[in-house]
Amino acid sequence: PNSTKEKYRDTFQATSAGNRGGNFFFFFKYLFLKCTKMELDNLHRLIIERNAGETDQFLHIHQANSTLLNQVDALQKKCEALERDKVVVSELNNNGSSAALRNETRLRDKLERLQEDLNKKLTDHQKETAQALETAKNLALMKELNENLEQRLKKLEHEISMKNKTISHLEEKHSDAKATTKLAEKQYTGLKETIRSLQKENDVLKEENGKLINRMVSDKEKTSTEVNVLNEMIDQLKKEVDMLRTLKHQDEKRKSWFGKSNDNKDDDEQHEDKESSSYRFGTTGSILPTSVKHTIDAHAGDATCVCYDKMSANLLVTSGASDSMVKVWNTSTATLQATLRGGGVITACDIGGGLVVGGGSDKMCRVWSLQTQRMIHQLVGHGNKITCVKIFGSERGVLTGSADRSIKVWDISRKTYRQTTTLRHSSTCYTVDVASDSFTTVSGHMDGGLRFWDVRTGERTGNLQGLHEGGVTCVKFHPVNAAQVLTNGKDNSLKVSCMRTKTVLYTLRDNDFRTAYNWSACCISPDGLYAASLSGSTGHLFVWSLQDGTLLKKIAHNDSGGGGISWGPGGSGGQQVATLNREGTLCLWV
Repeated sequence: PNSTKEKYRDTFQATSAGNRGGNFFFFFKYLFLKCTKMELDNLHRLIIERNAGETDQFLHIHQANSTLLNQVDALQKKCEALERDKVVVSELNNNGSSAALRNETRLRDKLERLQEDLNKKLTDHQKETAQALETAKNLALMKELNENLEQRLKKLEHEISMKNKTISHLEEKHSDAKATTKLAEKQYTGLKETIRSLQKENDVLKEENGKLINRMVSDKEKTSTEVNVLNEMIDQLKKEVDMLRTLKHQDEKRKSWFGKSNDNKDDDEQHEDKESSSYRFGTTGSILPTSVKHTIDAHAGDATCVCYDKMSANLLVTSGASDSMVKVWNTSTATLQATLRGGGVITACDIGGGLVVGGGSDKMCRVWSLQTQRMIHQLVGHGNKITCVKIFGSERGVLTGSADRSIKVWDISRKTYRQTTTLRHSSTCYTVDVASDSFTTVSGHMDGGLRFWDVRTGERTGNLQGLHEGGVTCVKFHPVNAAQVLTNGKDNSLKVSCMRTKTVLYTLRDNDFRTAYNWSACCISPDGLYAASLSGSTGHLFVWSLQDGTLLKKIAHNDSGGGGISWGPGGSGGQQVATLNREGTLCLWV
């Protein structure tokens, strides 16, 4: 209807003002003529929404466009008036009026000028519209860019706040680290001062210790020299006393021959008993062996060890590898006193204080009572065969060395034995010995070195490495000077070494001397003057002097070599040296 068209005419004109060339105006005008009322209402609502979102930014352009449209309408009205005037002029021209022609010419020129002004204004309007559109696009881009920049700025501000927190946290940690470092520097400085003072005290103590050791060594050397002098004096006095007693006895006999009383016969017998007793326990000194007094077939096959009882000079123990037996012999009568049976191959034995011990290949060490000839202990704990045994500590303890690279200390003073200490090392132990103080122990090993131990604590107190090539088969403490040890090695030599200086004092060797077995033994005379050993290849008996290292005796006995030898204090028969060859033959020397 016309009312509806007139109602929305201004709206379409305002909408068409924002389009270039008014093309959309004719489209909406055509759409307006074809649409129903409901469609026009919807269209009006949509256009208002569109205008609300898009018209505001083009409001000044719309106003300028409206002004231009008003001017165009005015110009059109003027044109229409001019056309009418033109018609009038043309009519007047038809009447032939020259004034009318001039008026028409003037009006035509004016119309052309107005048309040019209109075209110019339309052109300027189009340029302004294009500029407005470009400005709107740039404005939208700038708004989008501004929003992006604001979001990025917010992110950067958040990151800056987080970084500031991290920096503050790191500064706190840095300050804590500085404080800790200062404290550590103070403690380090204090420790350096403490260590410096301790080093000074240690140097002073070392110097004092060195002085004390030197003084002790010198004092001990002086004491040893004095003891040797006293021993020589005692021996000389004993010889003089024996000579005086002999002279007195001969004088008494001479008196009895001339009719004097023989009432002192009992006294003479007591004197002879005393002399025999003195001779039995070796008070006359060591006697160098010269010949074999007794030869005994002790074992049926291979024999490994022979050892004297230091508490009873007439007792001797031997061990057999093939018959698995330990035998106790009476050296004064050369008779068998006891036969003790074990298990496996018996590789080592010892005797003392009424006890006999034997260790074997079955990893066990057996302890027998000599009085009852019964086994009272069976020491179990090694992981491999036992290679050496030793009774010590007044027959209250036993040392056992094994191929499992350990030495075990056993307490057998009670009915139930107990293992007290285990001494561990890196090489198989072949031999052990205990000093006279009952707690200093030395062990000889396959690697050719010696290791010294304290059996009370189980600590290693010293080492002597590389003493023999091929291993140490036997080691013995010097009976007089406990700082010296005698060793037998697989390099076919005996060596006398000093524990304090860790040096070799003498090397005892001979071209015919051979160390053939891992159990080849050596021994020292009870007075500490001589060393002896048995050749493993020829069976020769060698005796060296421990005062100067010279060979004193080389006695050929049989062609069967051996490894067992022991030097005792001397029994009632005057026998002190015993040897055991590989065929099980026991020889008692005088």
